Amino acid sequence: MDIKKMAHEVQDKVVAFRRDLHRNPEPSLHEFRTTKQIAAALDELGVEYRLLDPTGVIAEIHGTKGPGKTIALRGDIDALSIQEKTDLPFKSQVDGMMHACGHDTHASMLLGSVMVLNQLKDQFAGTVRFIFQPAEEVGKGAALAIKQGCLEGVDGIYGVHIGAMKKCGLITSSAGPHHASTDRFVIKIKGKACHGAGPHMGMDATVCGAALVMNLQTIVSREVAPTEPLVVTVGSFHSGTRFNIVSGEAELEGTVRSFNRELHAAIPGIMTRIAEETAKAYRCEAEVIYEVITDVMINDADMVEKGLASARKVTDFVEYDQRGMGGEDFAEYTKYVPGAFFSLGAGGTYPGHSDHYFIEEEAFETGVAFYVQAALDFLAE
Repeated sequence: MDIKKMAHEVQDKVVAFRRDLHRNPEPSLHEFRTTKQIAAALDELGVEYRLLDPTGVIAEIHGTKGPGKTIALRGDIDALSIQEKTDLPFKSQVDGMMHACGHDTHASMLLGSVMVLNQLKDQFAGTVRFIFQPAEEVGKGAALAIKQGCLEGVDGIYGVHIGAMKKCGLITSSAGPHHASTDRFVIKIKGKACHGAGPHMGMDATVCGAALVMNLQTIVSREVAPTEPLVVTVGSFHSGTRFNIVSGEAELEGTVRSFNRELHAAIPGIMTRIAEETAKAYRCEAEVIYEVITDVMINDADMVEKGLASARKVTDFVEYDQRGMGGEDFAEYTKYVPGAFFSLGAGGTYPGHSDHYFIEEEAFETGVAFYVQAALDFLAE
């Protein structure tokens, strides 16, 4: 089997499919056209699949050499609410929507691996499950797919994310906490408005909010060990309506990132205590609304080593990388089965989530070959 050659042979189809998805981006949980396109491609290949509700697809190829383990491969399919500003001939045709994170490439490379593995099913025992997952950008798709049985019987799972501004064809990963948890919080402060000339008559929500912005940083500096990475960011602060009125209401919104699942679980309680007690000091009240978007993504060490060994068979560029504070809902899978998440370099000069996002399509051959090689190696053990 020449996996690289087979990946090369399906490259044109992978590129064409990716460009079609890029022209027609869809938001999270509304990837209806994308789902239909994937299903149609699987029908043409004669590969069995079932649809997720409301969007997404789970496909399977069973090796004819007999029963064995099951390896899952995951690619996400949703786009972002960004207006594309590239000059690509296949740029988005949907106003205000764009595949600026490469999920169109993930779905297409995963489909390319289906094409190749479908030709090789007489070469392996066991099952390869392909998860075309919706709603990664809002952190809900993995949990949705799991609830609908995507991990049933699965012995391990691999995922790949295209890496803009990285060397084309470079595959990287590392063991342990790899992507941080991603949380969102809103803190509503209620005081009492009054005239700015008589501030003692009111309860200043602006001053209370300002104090709270600073006090929240003590979670990092005084409540958590300095060796434990943690980010608490207040991204927006809204208070007041007029220059000469003491504000009676304020609202803070921000994000928290961490690499420790126990710490992740403790943060909402810590934040609520600090918010409520700070508010009391200023005769105000505080309400904390805390939303967990993604958990800490933990790469299984053995799965990482297996995956990188497979990567070395299809590319000359393989490295260990460092963990990052960005979130990824692949984390949900790693809570239930051994998994590993990899980055695939694809050049370009703009980062993900940029309205000028662009990647080099040559990387797709490496991505397809990696998916295939990693699956075959896992099942061969």
